[in-house]
Amino acid sequence: MAISCPSIFGSEMLPIESGDMSPPPSPLILTQDELKKIAAYKAVEFVQSGMVLGLGTGSTAKHAVDRIADLLHQGKLMNIIGIPTSKKTHQQAVSLGIPLSDLDSHPIVDLAIDGADEVDSNLNLVKGRGGSLLREKMIESACKKFIVIVDESKLVPHVGASGAMPVEVVPFCWKFTQDRLQGLFDYAGCVAKLRSNNGGEDGEIFVTDNGNYIVDLFFKKDVGDLKIASDAILRLAGVVEHGMFLDMATTVIVAGELGITIKNK
Repeated sequence: MAISCPSIFGSEMLPIESGDMSPPPSPLILTQDELKKIAAYKAVEFVQSGMVLGLGTGSTAKHAVDRIADLLHQGKLMNIIGIPTSKKTHQQAVSLGIPLSDLDSHPIVDLAIDGADEVDSNLNLVKGRGGSLLREKMIESACKKFIVIVDESKLVPHVGASGAMPVEVVPFCWKFTQDRLQGLFDYAGCVAKLRSNNGGEDGEIFVTDNGNYIVDLFFKKDVGDLKIASDAILRLAGVVEHGMFLDMATTVIVAGELGITIKNK
């Protein structure tokens, strides 16, 4: 018997098979990692032999990379080329035997699969709390289809509602850039903080794969028009890129305890 639930986005809902649940039924309690794995495996069903794939970064995307490698080794997928979005994913893919390349050799990517830190009702994303936002955005903006995989805890009423919105900045005069970023969003109660490795004030500064720093923006209120906010951030000298991925996701797969919801653009 299948357990189903109302659609999270008001779109297609797919049940999770739970087997015979003859009386009395026992609730199926899934961990967050199990939900991530369900979403990742569903996304990999869209992968076809011969594709150039953007390989995402993070705990959810890791499951997708593992699954792609499994299917390659089973002979169910062939002639796959992966383009990793971080050094960590590169190492994972190499260890699993996935053939790799880059955007210089393959400027058009067939499909990218990655997680997200937040997803709003319009499929706008926050990404980069893991620190890989620049390479993620470069690769995922070059793909024909971008599938985002999340568990239901990532759904938010507006961008920035659940935590940091990361901005990658050059190290030179980072404090100056941080202050300007905070000033842009005074109206939203913004607090800007330089990211450290341990999250503390005196910790070692976090450095991205590109040798840059990350300033995390925390908002007390909705920032409003996201495209205006995006343009304002990118106009600041010293800013490399930000973690708002606007109008980029073509499909979002959400795994909840009772089922999978798929939302298409």
